[in-house]
Amino acid sequence: MKIESNTQTHLVLEPKHSWRSLDLGDLWRYRELLFFLTWRDIKVRYKQTVLGAAWAILQPLLTMVIFSIIFGTLANLPSDGIPYPIFTYTALLPWQLFAFALTNSSNSLVGSQNLISKVYFPRLVIPIASVLPGLVDFAIAFVVLLGMMFYYHIPITARILVLPIFILLGIITALAIGFWLSALNVKYRDVRYVVPFLTLSWQYATPVAYSSSLIPEKWRLLYGLNPMAGVVEGFRWALLGTGEIGGLLWVSIIVVLLLFLGGLIYFKRMEDTFADVI
Repeated sequence: MKIESNTQTHLVLEPKHSWRSLDLGDLWRYRELLFFLTWRDIKVRYKQTVLGAAWAILQPLLTMVIFSIIFGTLANLPSDGIPYPIFTYTALLPWQLFAFALTNSSNSLVGSQNLISKVYFPRLVIPIASVLPGLVDFAIAFVVLLGMMFYYHIPITARILVLPIFILLGIITALAIGFWLSALNVKYRDVRYVVPFLTLSWQYATPVAYSSSLIPEKWRLLYGLNPMAGVVEGFRWALLGTGEIGGLLWVSIIVVLLLFLGGLIYFKRMEDTFADVI
């Protein structure tokens, strides 16, 4: 706010108390930077690697084999009438997208400290750009899933049209937690040691290697407090036609939105201190 007195002009800085203080419009104004950082991360990810993009297939494929032997054959966990390999591979795709996005977004600000300390731009660009390259891996691995569906004679139905909703929900979940952790990581560097443990623990709390049908009905809504449970079950419902996702999914969506809003507000409140602390 400007106040003019005689020939002098004074600039008065006032705190913002509205939704506009989030300045989300800056993301659109800096969309070219978002694209550049995303493309940079994609190129760096496979630069000087022997197998290149094949890692996008090998990671879920090898994990599927291990899970199939341990949980499918030895533990003989139920898979809702679906062959266990494709049952767990379908869950691994959204999970690995989430794990990649969570890890990268949590460490994104510290990894870009030289950029942050030299020039102004909306800091939200950094964690968002660190998440998007995971969609490339997901798309490559998804082609293998389609091949497995053909091999196991599982038809593609109209439910596949809602699959982008579950993909978006998984990304928003990762960003929701990533906003919190990336901002905390600027000040407390030991956050980076917490992320691998958090990701591993979260995986076993999510129905990746097992079916959510093992959870008693009275606990299913409570189980939906884990937002990735709704995402994984949504994938299986859309692609394999298994399970019911009604209550579980809605609880997960509400939790994700609350976490995302809280993380976004906290990130923006801490944004002005990043360049000084990092």
